[in-house]
Amino acid sequence: MKQLPAAMEPFREKLLETTLPFIRIQAGPQGQSPLWASKVGGQPYMPKGAAWPATPEGQPLFFLAQINFADVPALPPFPEKGILQFFINDDDLYGMDFDDGEVQDTFRVVFHPDPVQDKNALQTSMPPLRDYDEMLPHHPDESYPLRFERAEEVAGMTDYRFHQHFGTDFFQQFGEQEWQIMDDFGKAVRPQGHKIGGYAYSTQDDPRRPEDPMLLLFQLDSDEDMDLMWGDMGVGHFFIREKDLMAKDFSRVLYDWDGL
Repeated sequence: MKQLPAAMEPFREKLLETTLPFIRIQAGPQGQSPLWASKVGGQPYMPKGAAWPATPEGQPLFFLAQINFADVPALPPFPEKGILQFFINDDDLYGMDFDDGEVQDTFRVVFHPDPVQDKNALQTSMPPLRDYDEMLPHHPDESYPLRFERAEEVAGMTDYRFHQHFGTDFFQQFGEQEWQIMDDFGKAVRPQGHKIGGYAYSTQDDPRRPEDPMLLLFQLDSDEDMDLMWGDMGVGHFFIREKDLMAKDFSRVLYDWDGL
């Protein structure tokens, strides 16, 4: 764990109690990769005969990213195999629904439990890309391969579980220094970046409710190397309940993104 602000050092051990494993994701340079590879953008894994994810009106969604869990270090209860895909729409909110973030009309999460590595059995083209006019956070026609490593982290204050552990009024004890210490701590412990599991980084509020705990299924951060930007330096999240994840049921995923 990085050096903490001096005022937070007495709470180091309590902070270490929040340690969780997660999968850190790094994007490689743009380039072609196998259809079944983990990637952001490009041509996704899609069996021949499978319908391309679309809105209720039939408008194709844009492929955002896919994770091939065969390439991911073990992290229960996440799958050990299978390809998990994320699709979003090119509207004002990138397909997010403010009223109900679990309704998969303008985004979609698709899981292929037993993928095959046979190009002849797969679709090798996708629907023609309509002009999305900067209404997406990424460039869907560009492909960036992903690599993974297991790591550990402690709770940052942007994840609701920090306040469960320390209390909602934790920083008030510092009096006039409250906001400065919050700012210093937020810079020292910031669960940002691309990841699976662990703690969520938000520029606004965590959309989850403590009474309905959900795991971080996938966090895709803004990334200059991919020219990927959620609004104004924001971050995209997909959350899932543990029981659904264990059942490999991705029909009730919460999709959310925020920006500065």
